[in-house]
Amino acid sequence: MKNLVGSFLDRFGDKPFFLYIPFHDPHRCGHTNPELGEFCQKFGDSVSGFGTIPDWEPTYYSDEEVIVPGTVPDTRATRSEIANQYTTISRLDQGIGLIMDELTARGHINETLVIYSSDNGIPFPNGRTNFYDLGIHQPLLISSPVHPRSHGQSVASLVSLLDVTPTVLDWFRIPYPRYKMFHHSPSVRLTGKSLLPALDYMSGGQTDLMHQERTVVFGSHNLHEVTMYYPMRYIRGPRFKLIRNLAHESYFPIDQDFFLSKSLQDLLLRFRHKKDLRWIKTWPQYLIRPQWELFDLESDPLEIHNLAVDSKFQAILKDLQDQLTAWLNVTQDPWICGPNQVLEDKGSFKDNPQCFSYLF
Repeated sequence: MKNLVGSFLDRFGDKPFFLYIPFHDPHRCGHTNPELGEFCQKFGDSVSGFGTIPDWEPTYYSDEEVIVPGTVPDTRATRSEIANQYTTISRLDQGIGLIMDELTARGHINETLVIYSSDNGIPFPNGRTNFYDLGIHQPLLISSPVHPRSHGQSVASLVSLLDVTPTVLDWFRIPYPRYKMFHHSPSVRLTGKSLLPALDYMSGGQTDLMHQERTVVFGSHNLHEVTMYYPMRYIRGPRFKLIRNLAHESYFPIDQDFFLSKSLQDLLLRFRHKKDLRWIKTWPQYLIRPQWELFDLESDPLEIHNLAVDSKFQAILKDLQDQLTAWLNVTQDPWICGPNQVLEDKGSFKDNPQCFSYLF
């Protein structure tokens, strides 16, 4: 990866560039390369006979050293896998350092905006492919050469990956182009916000961070693998989160690499033999979900108690549902009508689109 980045900079570094570098290190690979371990933690370990990586020696962790999130089964199998992922994350950290060295060596470090993030949470139950916080909580680090006073600071504001595109466009001072998905539809618009004003604020600028700060973020998911179609949408604020499981009449799908993992196989065996899962959920609760899930993240950070069915929270539920529906309209979401309904927005319904149910 370091060599490829160096070659790219040698070839295109004299022009404005956008370079996307997707590291594989935190991912599972036991289903494709079991000889390298669950997370390919043995790759680059000369002692194990799997080559070497310059400037890096693997660090291994014991099961007792790891931190198991409260929403993940706390078993020996889980701890072993988390420990192995720790090793690959240390390799990732080294790799990012090598990339930064390439930028420095070629004189680009003081003119390049660097954004580090991930596409999902950790690949464990309630994590990746889920909209529980463990699945959507991702790292976000931004290094801006024109905001040196922001370096090393952190801010507890709601942000999302939807903010990355506006941030990059803002950095290059490029306006978002006007276009339509269909001739009869409104122009596509971004719903994220540039994060550069937040860096201005952290650097002592005059930007009003509170004006920039939002009260909610949104997210959508349709599938992880082609056989895992399970569309979901969510809205999350500082306290409440609402998840809509559009395919709630189906079982929640399991991806290939996770299915073969030691942690899930251990969970399935425990369930089959009626043993303690050492988990906050039962296996059926994980697979079978209601259409709406509402959580109070202050009093219930593990997202155990669904308040969507609680009469005391119906006003909050309705407010979040309305905000989520408004966002679906703005983003021209194909699932705007939800399950078991058809959207009619052409012909005689062009000026008054409607959702029609075919269930009676």
